[in-house]
Amino acid sequence: MPIEVAKAHAYGNDFLYVKVAGWDDRNWASTARDICQRQTGLGADGLILYQVDPAGHPRMRLLNADGSRAEISGNGVRGLAALLIWQSQQVGLDAPRECVIETDAGTKRLMLLAHDGTRFTFRASMGEPEDIRQTTLDVGGERVDVVTLRVGNPQCVVLEGALDDQRYRRLGPMLERHQAFPQRTNVSFVHVAGPDRIEILIWERGVGPTLASGTGACGAAVAAMAFGGCSRDLNVVAPGGAQRVAWTDAGIELTGWADVVWTGQWLGGCVL
Repeated sequence: MPIEVAKAHAYGNDFLYVKVAGWDDRNWASTARDICQRQTGLGADGLILYQVDPAGHPRMRLLNADGSRAEISGNGVRGLAALLIWQSQQVGLDAPRECVIETDAGTKRLMLLAHDGTRFTFRASMGEPEDIRQTTLDVGGERVDVVTLRVGNPQCVVLEGALDDQRYRRLGPMLERHQAFPQRTNVSFVHVAGPDRIEILIWERGVGPTLASGTGACGAAVAAMAFGGCSRDLNVVAPGGAQRVAWTDAGIELTGWADVVWTGQWLGGCVL
């Protein structure tokens, strides 16, 4: 049967959103693979299932484009906040100043800073980074220095003197599935362009190359702050655009926009 779907993106990192009554036994992994397919589906980096309880509190679950589960997406949660606020505006309600969303990586609070049509800018509280470590891995016969950490999900950051697209595409998939990461990992290649600016390329777990990543931006920023000489407040420039990351006493704050693209139906249905 058809599924009601909405699409939103943040800096080109795009997600499909399906409202569900509960976490049922449908084969959502198979649906995620089909619906996210660029040529034969609707096309996205991930599928986000969400529900809203009677008190109006939203909760989400994220499936990557390959059908695997993920704990959190900084851009995905921002897109959901934008969608929920846009939907409330369609029925004549004022946009709330704050949106609180439950995720598999905990509660995320997003403060609405501005909006223009379907585009909404938020400052999101992403929590404290954890397990920050430097290590060296053997990757395809090459010794690669990396920073590993968690920002709600696993991150592997390679601090580089310059970004190299061929190197990124060669090492990215090997690092994602390296034996050091039994659950796989997100990978960012980072060039420190200045004390308050880094440039990144992202290889996302379960997706591959992406134009941007919210948690990837957070992980890359923390690595550059801890080991690259950067300030605690900086711009993270990905191919899709620049987000701002601040590491404060209260944790990581991620600032950027999300744009609601369309709503419609997926006629491919859901595999039971």
